Amino acid sequence: MGIVVGYLATPEGRAALGAAIEEARQRDTRVVVVVSTRPDAPEEQRSALEAELDRVRAELATAGVDHEVRLLSGGDVADDLILTAEQVSAQLVVLGLRRRSPVGKLILGANAQRVLFDAPCPVLTVKPGPA
Repeated sequence: MGIVVGYLATPEGRAALGAAIEEARQRDTRVVVVVSTRPDAPEEQRSALEAELDRVRAELATAGVDHEVRLLSGGDVADDLILTAEQVSAQLVVLGLRRRSPVGKLILGANAQRVLFDAPCPVLTVKPGPA
């Protein structure tokens, strides 16, 4: 059991991580952070990502939350989240969503939509606070 969170180093990703930490505390469970990368990402991008993931691990440790970080490459973001949720028998999946214009609100991102429809558990979506 646990909470699966899709993470990117963006305001939306940080909002999702914060919500996952709060949910994990309330449910007394662990957080599984899923980061999907492209297999052809440049080495400098991978190095920057590793530094960011060290920061994420530190934040989770400081929060006192049991955690795991999964860096997956080559897969589809939605598939990575859904598969991880199935593997850990997740109680919840947490996603960060971008703020959108009124017209954009009619169209949800393809990955978010797939996770909402296909996740084996409830999905919590969050937006970052005002900038």
